[in-house]
Amino acid sequence: MAERPAPDLAVLGAGPAGLAAALAAAAGGVRVVLVDAAGEPGGQFHRQPAPGLAARHPRVPHRQGRTWRRLRAGLDAYVADGRITYLADHHVWSVGGQSAAYSVHALVGPAQEEPVTVRAGAVLLATGGYERVLPFPGWTLPGVVTAGGAQAMLKGGLVLPGRTVVVAGGGPLLLPVATGLAAAGARVAALVESAHPRDFARRARQLSAEPVKLAEGARYTAGLLRRRVPVLTGHAVVEAHGDERVTAVTVAALDAEGQARPGTLRRFSCDALAVGHGMLPHTDLAEALGCRLEGAGVHVDDEQRTDVPGVWAAGESTGIGGAALALAEGHVAGRSAAARLRGREPDPREWAAAGRARTRLRTFFAALEHAYGPPAWWPEQVSDDTVVCRCEEVTAGTVRAATGRLGAGDLRTVKLLTRAGMGWCQGRMCEPGVAAVTGCELIPGRRMLARPVPLGALAREPGEHPDTSDRG
Repeated sequence: MAERPAPDLAVLGAGPAGLAAALAAAAGGVRVVLVDAAGEPGGQFHRQPAPGLAARHPRVPHRQGRTWRRLRAGLDAYVADGRITYLADHHVWSVGGQSAAYSVHALVGPAQEEPVTVRAGAVLLATGGYERVLPFPGWTLPGVVTAGGAQAMLKGGLVLPGRTVVVAGGGPLLLPVATGLAAAGARVAALVESAHPRDFARRARQLSAEPVKLAEGARYTAGLLRRRVPVLTGHAVVEAHGDERVTAVTVAALDAEGQARPGTLRRFSCDALAVGHGMLPHTDLAEALGCRLEGAGVHVDDEQRTDVPGVWAAGESTGIGGAALALAEGHVAGRSAAARLRGREPDPREWAAAGRARTRLRTFFAALEHAYGPPAWWPEQVSDDTVVCRCEEVTAGTVRAATGRLGAGDLRTVKLLTRAGMGWCQGRMCEPGVAAVTGCELIPGRRMLARPVPLGALAREPGEHPDTSDRG
């Protein structure tokens, strides 16, 4: 069979950062393979309805729709002329190798059991982020979903999590989620945000540097108020109630110290609760490659290069900052990768506009991150019988006993003593909650596998992907 060279660059993730990076790299003359777990490109932000629904996308702001059409048209054009190979439904579980010779290991097929390997000269990580889930009494009831999960149901399946929904927690995601649910016909009983307006006033100078984002938030809030949705700032969910599913939630106002104020409990009837407490970067693949972390995200330089040769990172994997920042970082990373893979020094003037946007947006979201945050008192509110690790059904009382009576001083020891974090998600979802309840430091743990892999898949020799292997 004819020789077919391996791609120059493997971009992992087809959200805003990955799409921007792939388009910029392809425009720079390198061969790109774009690998994504979803069935369609776009990530969470540009998630489209499942093709089988034969439905139009729910209404989105015009600028977002225009950006998506530009990204999709660019991807389709580069795929058509062979400069980008797009691999959907490829669930990457490991990346190995070294500069100029990387192997991307993925699972494909309906059951995610067929192993394949994609080889490339360099890797660009655009793996996005995931929601931080903090436990509270009643959070495991049917009808309680994450805020991002509710948004995914609406965007991808055109379904509502319930008829009457409370949206609660903390972070900028809550506003568009509540707005989207209300626009789709749900009755939003309340938007409950733990941050207080004073938290934003303290950072007014940094936040005012990005007036477009402030105006966007104001539009969301105004739209909710027009629909007579109660918007409660400086409040938090105390408990979700129900037997077979959630039927109501109790919320409380918070004082200046983040403590629940006595006498402020309010109860809202609902059949769904969409709750989220911010986002965390996906760093499993970066950690497996040996990339250094900075805070919760992957450390990168001005070109979006990690400290591992031949590995770039962009978007939420480097720090949570929204779609616009992801686009800017992806463009910079793609331009840099294209230049270096073609043997020349990158010229920062090629991404000057994206670089300026990146600087502004990083400053804005750093201030926003400080303004948002879970209430200081919430670990105390978690009763001993509240499940904190859903996979292994470990309660708060059990993990507290591990650090108290048994003397565990870190999350690894808590895990060994209680099995908290040993389930299907390997602690990805429960670690922040377990850390807060026990008082242990949340230190990212290096995992060999970025996702669960069947033993049969590990035992079989992975096949070379026919579109990206050295022999086609």
